[in-house]
Amino acid sequence: MKAKRVIIVGAGLGGLSAALHLAANGFQVTLLEKNPTVGGKLNRIVADGYTFDTGPSLVTMPDILRDTFAVAGACLDDYLTLQPLDPICRYRWPDGAQLDLSADLSKTVAALRRIAPEDEAAFFRFLSYGADLYTATAPVFLFSDFRNWRQLWQRLDRQLLRQLPRLATLKTVADRTTEFFSSPYLRQLFNRYATYNGSSPYRAQATFCLIPYVEFAFGAWYVAGGLYRIAEALLQVAAARGVTIQTNAPVAEIVVEGGRVQGVRLEDNTLLAAEVVVSNADSLYTYARLLPGLRRRTYDDRRLARIEPSCSGFILLLGTRRRFDTLAHHNIFFSGDYPREFSEIFDTLTPPRDPTIYVCATSRTDPTQAPPGGENLFVMVNAPAVCEAYDWDDIASEYRHHIVARLEALGLTGLSESIVVEERLTPKRFAGWFNAHRGAIYGLSSNSLRNAFWRPPIRAQEVRGLYFAGGGTHPGGGIPLVLLSGKLAAAAVAEDFGLPSATA
Repeated sequence: MKAKRVIIVGAGLGGLSAALHLAANGFQVTLLEKNPTVGGKLNRIVADGYTFDTGPSLVTMPDILRDTFAVAGACLDDYLTLQPLDPICRYRWPDGAQLDLSADLSKTVAALRRIAPEDEAAFFRFLSYGADLYTATAPVFLFSDFRNWRQLWQRLDRQLLRQLPRLATLKTVADRTTEFFSSPYLRQLFNRYATYNGSSPYRAQATFCLIPYVEFAFGAWYVAGGLYRIAEALLQVAAARGVTIQTNAPVAEIVVEGGRVQGVRLEDNTLLAAEVVVSNADSLYTYARLLPGLRRRTYDDRRLARIEPSCSGFILLLGTRRRFDTLAHHNIFFSGDYPREFSEIFDTLTPPRDPTIYVCATSRTDPTQAPPGGENLFVMVNAPAVCEAYDWDDIASEYRHHIVARLEALGLTGLSESIVVEERLTPKRFAGWFNAHRGAIYGLSSNSLRNAFWRPPIRAQEVRGLYFAGGGTHPGGGIPLVLLSGKLAAAAVAEDFGLPSATA
């Protein structure tokens, strides 16, 4: 039987993962990417000897990455070198307090005793709580194509039954951290994990308290040479497995006839036929822009306008001619008023004036990423998704100076005068570069029960033969979940064609 043709729109990690799984299942796979390079938001900018990853900066749950290579008969260790990070992150507060969070619990406990000795036991209770949440929810919400609550009830077991009272709650991440910790330092630190999926800890479901447990249990890893090496390696494996890859190939339309996909039309009007299309483009962008002839009921324009996107980001890529030895690989400089910061991002849609600032200096771990004596600083603050109230082209310069001045005041003395390479990434640029709906980094926010558990599903609800992969669909954003989305999309395609899904 002739192999079924699959076109994947977008060569982000979700698209690459789907391509490998589908090729392993015997499908004829063509991968289309609008940009010159693959990787989606996991990309790279190189300038004058400085190398910057532009997207995710941390690998968690590395076994999912290993499995993605293995499904194609490849071994991750033949392509990538994973390096554990210690500390995982260095946290700083406006009053000068500092805490290094380490995967070595003995080091973390010693650090906790210095700033929050009263919460040592609470820390372990909190991790245990996160472990229970993960054990109960991961099989349904991460590792399977969650479609509806009936599926949840069908999978009920004793472990999940014990956790239902904790899951079936309207409490937020911040509610739970307040219950566990008395220290404002630890409350703010563990509230921050809600931003891992672009949400506010004051509105995101308490279920996301499992994220710190995942980081401790599975480690925090860097990839030698930069995280963009992941995209390069997956591309290499995909090509070796027969996947056809076309870059600079923007898709204008997913062609639909009689409620079933027929292929795609490129912006140059080239028509490519296929029985299956997997969109690794942002799911909301796909509905709004790539299905022009479809009478959309589930995701019509009114609903798209009501859906709250995740936060975006304002990013400075700074190459400096000096080193800043107070920095670790990952650093967080907390704001003085966390509730106000998230209110500005999600309620008033204004760039925070006192933002929490994330600084990643991979040159602290990998000297190949900057010239000798220099640093490659990835500086990011959470920002609102694109709105009509202002244009980032008009405010980016002033906001850049504000962020740099804040960092100098927080201890990076001499930063401004040491910058020799600079690049800015704004929410507006994210929207154009990656076709991200309103420039959102993680697709939908998880600031409501519906968005947290009912992301746009893997299978398109109104078009047969159309599937989704990426951070904007199930199970969510971040490297491991996006890789899983590609695996789940491929499994859904195989199931619909009566085939067993390929597994590592």
